[in-house]
Amino acid sequence: MNTAGQLAEQMAVAHLKKHGLQVATTNYRCRRGEIDIIAEDGRTLVFVEVRQRKNLVAAAESIDYHKQRRLTAAATHYLAANGEPPCRFDAVLVDVDGNVRWLRNAFDATN
Repeated sequence: MNTAGQLAEQMAVAHLKKHGLQVATTNYRCRRGEIDIIAEDGRTLVFVEVRQRKNLVAAAESIDYHKQRRLTAAATHYLAANGEPPCRFDAVLVDVDGNVRWLRNAFDATN
């Protein structure tokens, strides 16, 4: 991961912690994919994709159907080994100016 990507993930972790989430792990990898951040929001397990682009709209649009499927597959792998609490998929978007936007329930894994 490049320096800008690492900085975006650090900003995302700080933002989530500031809003009360407990970060369980970062950069979870398996053969099915990778999850940038796994956190707990109360009893809910949150799988977070971090995206940095020139603007927040471009960052959001970059989480396409194929990326969602890879995230879902990696989350399924994680849940198989760690139980199945309620969970959701969020996104933290960071633009080049350092603006951060947190999208709760960014996509539904059942589609």
